[in-house]
Amino acid sequence: MKRYKKGQYGYRNYHRKAELGKVLTGAALILAQLLARGLMDGSSWKNVLTITAILSVLPVANWASPLLASWPYKTMSEELYKKASSYEGKSRMLYDLIITSREAVMPVDVAAVHPTGVYVYCSAKKVDVKKAECFLKDMFLSHQLKLEVRFLLDEKAFLNCLSGLRPETEYKDDGSAEQGAALLKSLSM
Repeated sequence: MKRYKKGQYGYRNYHRKAELGKVLTGAALILAQLLARGLMDGSSWKNVLTITAILSVLPVANWASPLLASWPYKTMSEELYKKASSYEGKSRMLYDLIITSREAVMPVDVAAVHPTGVYVYCSAKKVDVKKAECFLKDMFLSHQLKLEVRFLLDEKAFLNCLSGLRPETEYKDDGSAEQGAALLKSLSM
């Protein structure tokens, strides 16, 4: 299986398969420990196997919770990827991110990180745009980045926004675009 990194097209589907593999492996190990417990004669071995099975549940639950939160969100269509990737010379493009805050899960299909701001396209219509923008602005400000944030739920509006951007090289490079992209990746599952 090809290994994907955060921000690459196809990451959500890869992440789903990898996390599902971890959860299923962990569940199988827990069941094996409980089965082995039933086969043991001595009570001390039964106690040890019960404790190891109980202690194994916590890591499996930690793997399962992000998997359940991200389960409904698949990798975006290849057609949208081709459209968005045509703007890669103008800004830093990130794909297939799932950003979580205390209030919401934000499936970011495409994020364009540009010196003028961060332009985010999300295909999930249930996302509260104002809260999402506020959360991202606060995160950028807490890392001393003064980037504007536009969270768009309409694909055409997002692509029109990208077409109006000038190339990143025409702006003075203060490193904010690179830091913004790194922050978005770190906020993603």
